[in-house]
Amino acid sequence: MYETEINKRRTFAIISHPDAGKTTLTEKFLLYGGAINLAGSVKGKATARHAVSDWMEIEKERGISVTSSVLQFEYGGFCINILDTPGHQDFSEDTYRTLMAADSAVMVIDASKGVEAQTRKLFKVCAMRGIPIFTFINKMDRDANDTFELLDDIEKELGVATCPVNWPIGSGKRFKGVYDRNEKAVITFSDTEKGTKEGHTDVLPLEDEGRLREFIGDEACDTLLEEIELIDGASAEFDIDEVRRGKLSPVFFGSALTNFGVEVFLKYFLKMTTTPLARKADIGVIDPVTNDFSAFVFKIQANMNKAHRDRIAFMRICSGKFDAGMEVKHVQGGRVMRLSQPQQMMADSRHVVEEAYAGDIIGVFDPGVFSIGDTICMPDKTFEYEGIPTFAPEHFARVTQMDTMKRKQFVKGINQIAQEGAIQIFQEIGSGMEEIIVGVVGVLQFEVLKYRLENEYNVEIKLENLPYEHIRWIENKDEVDVMKLTGTSDMKRIQDLKGNPLLLFVNSWSVGMVLERNEGLKLTEFGRN
Repeated sequence: MYETEINKRRTFAIISHPDAGKTTLTEKFLLYGGAINLAGSVKGKATARHAVSDWMEIEKERGISVTSSVLQFEYGGFCINILDTPGHQDFSEDTYRTLMAADSAVMVIDASKGVEAQTRKLFKVCAMRGIPIFTFINKMDRDANDTFELLDDIEKELGVATCPVNWPIGSGKRFKGVYDRNEKAVITFSDTEKGTKEGHTDVLPLEDEGRLREFIGDEACDTLLEEIELIDGASAEFDIDEVRRGKLSPVFFGSALTNFGVEVFLKYFLKMTTTPLARKADIGVIDPVTNDFSAFVFKIQANMNKAHRDRIAFMRICSGKFDAGMEVKHVQGGRVMRLSQPQQMMADSRHVVEEAYAGDIIGVFDPGVFSIGDTICMPDKTFEYEGIPTFAPEHFARVTQMDTMKRKQFVKGINQIAQEGAIQIFQEIGSGMEEIIVGVVGVLQFEVLKYRLENEYNVEIKLENLPYEHIRWIENKDEVDVMKLTGTSDMKRIQDLKGNPLLLFVNSWSVGMVLERNEGLKLTEFGRN
């Protein structure tokens, strides 16, 4: 029985605002797991090593993550799957989809900035799904906001109770370490060598006040004792059930850059987080242990390996055990198939897997048959996992190719990038692929589209920004003739690649006006993959 293997799995996403230190924290986890020997450097000087989890050329040039990476390693008897997500808000849709494949999330917050706009947005997605959230307040080796204010900020902004598992002693140049509330001891800080996991820390029991005062000084010791009394009286009691319901976030303090507090956090996190969770399908809840193999596609990525020009479909295994060579059913495609070249990733390096279990993420070769949200199960079953929402684009542009002789490459490239979910493609109704409109959640996606078409498909394009800001899918499309709708002067009729009719508007008030003018019309802000 594969229950033991499944119960070893821990699958989580790391989320944060840009520059909070998420990629650095991810690398330090890998360092402790022995998956890498030297942490890379994300900020791109030409000579610097790039972060292990940033693999696309544009990411290396700009020092930001624009796609999610999947990283697997072993630590302390656990098999850990980390889903590293883009921090930049223009790539938030990739993060939303990745969160659908995670069982919990680690939220990284910059101690000098507190909760930032992107953190808020991502947290809402976690709250919507009831995902347990663990908070790592980073960069304590720099001057930080008041600790009580930081916790207050999280509670007010995100509407979740907090429970500090450890407590910082000072910050910046005065940072002395953290007090472990569970062990009732102080772990002292030393600025360790940044690229390695070696570093010297002492553990000083709180009851040994003389040694403690000697190390951290009288002022810091007095402040700590006062603060311990305050947090013991004021902070929420630790309740693992509340954590797992996403109502209480355990909070840890440290410095990913200097490695301080990272391993302590990892050990606590692995004790507190769950084994792979059951998933909802149209036939009910699918238990990971008692059901045969099933999975869903949450991400598609083309050209991860320039030498092979391949497409990889990333699948979250939801139940049972996967064996290479087994026959499975692709439910949406209605066909039985073998998943080709199943592999697990370490950013752009990969190895073929013979077996994988519920909780694991595998990448399989996609000949163009998979879409985001597709279900894979055993040939004798037919069910579908809940779809992944498509978020409404907020920016639109008309795409024109510069060289009409490269029409074939252009159509192939733009379709493949759209299937990855980074952009959405629309056409004027009745115009075929002649008139292409691209919709994106963030404007930086336009830059990525242009870059990738040029570098991966050898196609140059011109983008002409359009004034539309609001898009609506027609919910009852079978009952409505889109060409006969009474519209407004700022409305445009378009369709997506599946032929679904949509309406674009410049002004938000036009949406209400069109609904008033067309009795029975139903519009929605979300599509479904």
